[in-house]
Amino acid sequence: MIIVISGRAGSGKSTIAKAIAKRLGLRHYSMGDLTREIAKERGLSLLELGKLEETDDSIDRAIDEKQRDLGKQDNFVIDGRLSAFFIPHANVKVFLDADKVERAKRILNDKRGGEKNEDVATTLKNMDRREESENKRYWKYYGFNCYDHSNYDLVLDTTKMPVEEVVDKIVAFVKSK
Repeated sequence: MIIVISGRAGSGKSTIAKAIAKRLGLRHYSMGDLTREIAKERGLSLLELGKLEETDDSIDRAIDEKQRDLGKQDNFVIDGRLSAFFIPHANVKVFLDADKVERAKRILNDKRGGEKNEDVATTLKNMDRREESENKRYWKYYGFNCYDHSNYDLVLDTTKMPVEEVVDKIVAFVKSK
């Protein structure tokens, strides 16, 4: 069983993926966490790393290769924007979204770091810049739009849903497959 959780920044990908993995007794991998580690090692914000990735594809390629390798395994949950592309044989592919302001508030309150966000307005601008950078790179490299809902089996708006409700809906969907 492989479950892919994708979605927009601040939609709850990592939180939901971890909870699903725990509930189903599966391993969890986070491409966002890996990207934040790389940014931290280089002393960069996620936005700065994204800009660097526009001219140096080696970082994206390393993360992409990690996903390809993980796709050769079984029994895990992975959260990442390109995971649906690199693991097309996943049993279930889920896309999470939420209201833009709500996502900005979540990112601002996130303790993982990696972004220089001072307030909601700055966070909204950073989200837009980061998404633009990702869209540009992902289309250039793979011709893949990670925000196109047709790439997923289930799409959920997490704006007003508590984590447990999102997890319940996904687990029920997984069990119905």
